[in-house]
Amino acid sequence: MRLLPLRLRIPADPIRVLVTGAAGQIAYSLLYSIAKGDVFGKDQPIILVLLDIPPMLPVLDGVVMELQDCALPLLREVIPTDKVELGFKDLDAAILVGSMPRKEGMERKDLLKANVAIFKTQGAALEKYAKKSVRVLVVGNPANTNCLIASKSAPSIPKENFSCLTRLDHNRARSQVAMRCGVPADAVKNVIIWGNHSSTQYPDVHHAMVNVHGKEVEAYNAVKDDSWLKGDFISTVQLRGAAVIKARKLSSAMSAAKAICDHMRDWWFGTLDGEFMSMGVYAGGNSYGIPEDLIYSFPVHIKNKSWNIHDGLPINDFSRAKMDATAAELVEERDTALSFLSQ
Repeated sequence: MRLLPLRLRIPADPIRVLVTGAAGQIAYSLLYSIAKGDVFGKDQPIILVLLDIPPMLPVLDGVVMELQDCALPLLREVIPTDKVELGFKDLDAAILVGSMPRKEGMERKDLLKANVAIFKTQGAALEKYAKKSVRVLVVGNPANTNCLIASKSAPSIPKENFSCLTRLDHNRARSQVAMRCGVPADAVKNVIIWGNHSSTQYPDVHHAMVNVHGKEVEAYNAVKDDSWLKGDFISTVQLRGAAVIKARKLSSAMSAAKAICDHMRDWWFGTLDGEFMSMGVYAGGNSYGIPEDLIYSFPVHIKNKSWNIHDGLPINDFSRAKMDATAAELVEERDTALSFLSQ
């Protein structure tokens, strides 16, 4: 019997992945999943770059030790730093988790001003040091407007390479519908988060489908409770972050990390045929009448690391009003932020 020669697999070159706010609790839940291959692939070596502010460097050293102690075969190197010139160098992916949190007594415009300074600096660092093909996910709140500021501060990187996280809201909506119908979360598809990652966001299930006993059913017909879907369901998703803080005395970390992984994995490998996911993306050229110079959450499908807004969905009057309300909030945020950007 003739033996066929073994085909040797050439190891992939490592990719450089930055996580900011890397000493924080979201990153602590996130880094292991990235380093073990859950996000960028089971055969993709990783160089993890961990950026945080100088007072957090001792904590970051502990995080580095733990990552080393996991003995993960894909993790080629871990680089802790507080220097943007090192943190943003030659990046393939940037996950910008760190931001200024709202403090007691702080007005919204003060929060915006502080974050404009942070994301202007980080956008400029992306512009100067990162690959032009870098994919940037902004997590730190206010995520949509922070993402817009970062993009405007990195003009040579395509706008399409920037997105903000609304996948956590998407996952929350999907789970609420699944629990209501008594099915697993993956039996629910094509929920949509429109707009801002804030309490004005609009979780929309008018186009969602639920697999019930092997048959796909429209979500409204599967749930059979229109008043819940137009009332408590929406407010539960909108206010879920606050509810977690009230219960846990800390903000969402495990679920946020999972959503980041879902978002980046879909961006890297694509969405399933017939499904769309929610991402905060540049609104230019959208077919839904949303002002263009915004980062707004739309339903998107992804192929070859490029997203496209899912066009042509019919929008009823109920949805239109909620989509416009969250857009109006984003326009106000943008205009305030841009006034600080020019200072």
